[in-house]
Amino acid sequence: MKALNIPKIDFVGRRIYAIIFSMLLIVASVFSLTTNGLKFGIDFTGGTLLEVGYQQDANLAEVREVLNKADFNGVNVQYFGSTKEILIRLEPQKISSAKLSSKIIHLLGNEVDIRRVEFVGPKVGEELANDGGLAMLYALIGILIYVAFRFEYRFALGSISALIHDVIITLGIFSIFQIEFDLTVLAAILAVIGYSLNDTIVVFDRIRENFLSTRHADPAKIINDALNQTLSRTIMTSVTTLLVLVALFYLGGEIIHSFALALLIGVVVGTYSSIYVASTMILALGISKEDLLPSEKEAQAVDNRP
Repeated sequence: MKALNIPKIDFVGRRIYAIIFSMLLIVASVFSLTTNGLKFGIDFTGGTLLEVGYQQDANLAEVREVLNKADFNGVNVQYFGSTKEILIRLEPQKISSAKLSSKIIHLLGNEVDIRRVEFVGPKVGEELANDGGLAMLYALIGILIYVAFRFEYRFALGSISALIHDVIITLGIFSIFQIEFDLTVLAAILAVIGYSLNDTIVVFDRIRENFLSTRHADPAKIINDALNQTLSRTIMTSVTTLLVLVALFYLGGEIIHSFALALLIGVVVGTYSSIYVASTMILALGISKEDLLPSEKEAQAVDNRP
């Protein structure tokens, strides 16, 4: 790539504005998570999900009214794919799935078709929530160890800061707008961690190369040059990923709507954090060329290789 093609955007010079923006998002997210919490799906809370098919367009208001009059707890009704198919979510009931299906058919009319019935017990839902949280924690710890060994502890702290930033903001948006959080969304957040880390590692590689190949340069300038040098790759990766996710969001159907939305939010926030959060953190921690030079023992081992 020719030097003329590399942009000259002052990312580092604008880091104060980025920090303020990130802090506002994090404060809003944490506030919503502590006050409103997440709107957990039946994967975590337990309950019953029924997919019901109609021969004509279904009226959601009428379905809700009928089920509420029958004293069903925690009724949630929504269209599923088309106006002739609906999803009914219920809190845990005291009757079996077979009796529940028969009762739903009796209430809604014999012309409806029960196409799917799924039941998750409250104990299973609690275990899934705990296991999901542990999976995210283990992923962050593994990433911290990997980046610390590959680069330097300041880079590890920078990458973990960016990942925590991405996760909190993504969860915060789901909490603020009360979008249902289920296992597919948890899988999406784990995928976002991997995506954001990959983008951050590319930037860190270039920062390390620039530090080792430049003499007496200001760390802020080296980091800014690295961000500009990797910007085209970052944009191309993000745009192509977003094109696929937008298609999934609008055309993939209701079943993966939340999954695609979580990835959309995560990719946008992850791209932003790779540029501003991770790089700003290592600059604030005082990274220098001397920190990246191999120790005398490591250099001697390299020199002794055949």
